[in-house]
Amino acid sequence: MDAKKLEILMTAVDLGSFSRASEVVGYTQSGLTHLVNSLEREIGFPLIVRSHNGISLTEQGRELMPDIRQFLQANASLENRIQGIREKQMETIRIAAYASIAMFWMPEILYRFRRICPNVDVDLRMVDHALEPYELLQDGKTDVIFASKQNYGTCEWTPLYHELLYAILPKTYPLNGRAEFPLKEFEGKDFLMPYGRFDIDVHAAFEKAGVKAKEQTVYVDDETLIRMVGKGLGISMMSELMIRGNTDDVCCVPVTPKSIRELGMGTEKGVELSESVRKLKECVVEYTKGFRGRTF
Repeated sequence: MDAKKLEILMTAVDLGSFSRASEVVGYTQSGLTHLVNSLEREIGFPLIVRSHNGISLTEQGRELMPDIRQFLQANASLENRIQGIREKQMETIRIAAYASIAMFWMPEILYRFRRICPNVDVDLRMVDHALEPYELLQDGKTDVIFASKQNYGTCEWTPLYHELLYAILPKTYPLNGRAEFPLKEFEGKDFLMPYGRFDIDVHAAFEKAGVKAKEQTVYVDDETLIRMVGKGLGISMMSELMIRGNTDDVCCVPVTPKSIRELGMGTEKGVELSESVRKLKECVVEYTKGFRGRTF
């Protein structure tokens, strides 16, 4: 049974006129008449009576009308359910994350998420600029960010991990057995500033300790900067994830006083999370809750 034909029949009956119904459903009056005639032939008996006053139901039409209404309601419910499933299957979560987080956290997080939400796609965008994730979130170009905490009032923030900051030194640097590097010791030394606005975290630590280093911004990736330190071109400071796996040519020790940057997950403030984003958040919290500081 063609639900569309039944819907048009219902509209015509409710309005009492083919001419008025044609204005509502977007058919010509002759087209609508032809459609109802076709429906009556399909059923095998007349459903409406035509007169100069309009149209009305036949006795058989009145008898069928409750079932027709019930059929149309059930059909609408089915179509809504199908659409909901289709949208869920096509849902995509857009994620923007620092390169270090994308490299060391996201593969495991996405593996866990895929197991519980196999029909949700994830569009992972790796960024190097410390503020870019917040800008993307503010502009509606991403749904979830993974970054260090910054002063953005439009972000709903979930803290995940306090990441230590480390001094990056040549192997030959005279630590003299020390397991920590005083921030004051950066004073006046050639300092290679990591690219991507990591200077925000560095300057926060320097200002707290009253340190002024001889800063030189280098527009290279983290691994290249670490190699530059290894060649004696300067010293630097980076966070735990930034230096992980790249320490063969350098010495990495935590700075003192202890300095950290807070890593976390952000979503748009005031916006209710979808079910899939809530499940992603659960995966992230579960994955990061057991993290401990790492020694290099």
